[in-house]
Amino acid sequence: MIAILASGAVALIVSLFGTPLFIRFLVHRNYGQFIRQDGPTAHFTKRGTPTMGGVVIIMATLIAYAFANVFAGSRPSASGLLLLFLMVGLGVVGFLDDFIKISRQRSLGLSPKWKIIGQGVVGIVFSVLVLQFPNDRWRTPASTHISFSRDLGIDLAFAGATVGLILFVIWANFLITAWSNAVNITDGLDGLATGASMFVFGAYVLVTMWQMNQSCQILSSVGQSCYEVRDPRDLAIIAAAIVGACFGFLWWNASPAKIFMGDTGSLALGGALAGISILTRTEILAAIIGGLFVIIILSDMIQIGFFKMTGRRVFKMAPLHHHFELMGWGEVTIVIRFWIIAALFVCTGLGIFYAEWVVG
Repeated sequence: MIAILASGAVALIVSLFGTPLFIRFLVHRNYGQFIRQDGPTAHFTKRGTPTMGGVVIIMATLIAYAFANVFAGSRPSASGLLLLFLMVGLGVVGFLDDFIKISRQRSLGLSPKWKIIGQGVVGIVFSVLVLQFPNDRWRTPASTHISFSRDLGIDLAFAGATVGLILFVIWANFLITAWSNAVNITDGLDGLATGASMFVFGAYVLVTMWQMNQSCQILSSVGQSCYEVRDPRDLAIIAAAIVGACFGFLWWNASPAKIFMGDTGSLALGGALAGISILTRTEILAAIIGGLFVIIILSDMIQIGFFKMTGRRVFKMAPLHHHFELMGWGEVTIVIRFWIIAALFVCTGLGIFYAEWVVG
């Protein structure tokens, strides 16, 4: 428990005091955000604001994770290292996207093809490795089962290990791509994605701590009363570190933002959310806990699909937060109300998680 608290505290301190230093570096190098011309006109004033702030979030998380393990005198686990690999790997893809934008002064970075390839390479490596490294109880960090709040009876390895591996890689990469793009699209207003991520990963701190205390590895009975999660303690440490890192970053990212997280941060946070849902066996439950991200990416999909079919738009502009901007809502009003929605989804997800345990 102390290691988890220490992780969050260290990440908060590193992010809170490291972000202004990074802002100075970016301003000195003229690394500012390029604003798309077809967006809300109120965003034109944000042109030139330093971006790539996700670097601070990632570094704060890594430093906090290392400190917590040293503080507790424990070694990093396979689950923890693989989750950080996914977070950092997608962060690198996002960094390349951001760097191309600012170096070429345009709103588009990596081409969609190369972005998908980058996400795919990181996702495939992660999804293959999480089925390796069994511990002394022959538990691997992930399983080939589809999960809700724990593994369901749907096993992707129903036709053999090879088929199961292929199907799991496809399923895991769908989750990784979906979550990374969902957080990326949500990052359109000052502090929106950062604050929502704090709520979601805060929920996962509670989920992983509960799984740690109800782990099948420490309880005598194995069944519905315990959780088959290999390294819940390490996952809790990382979730707490991400909360702390976002908390400190939000001080500078809140309206009017002094820095944006960019694709570096949004892809990293989305990847971390996908990874922790896979490693905690809460893949479907994550869609409830992160319901705000789901609504926002669905609004974008609905807008594109409806326009292609009918030539008309459902929303004034997608994603959803820009629709409310064009309706005249203030940016801060939208962000706070969307945070409230995010908190309601988190509470609902945690309620379902606890109710499943009680019923079980």
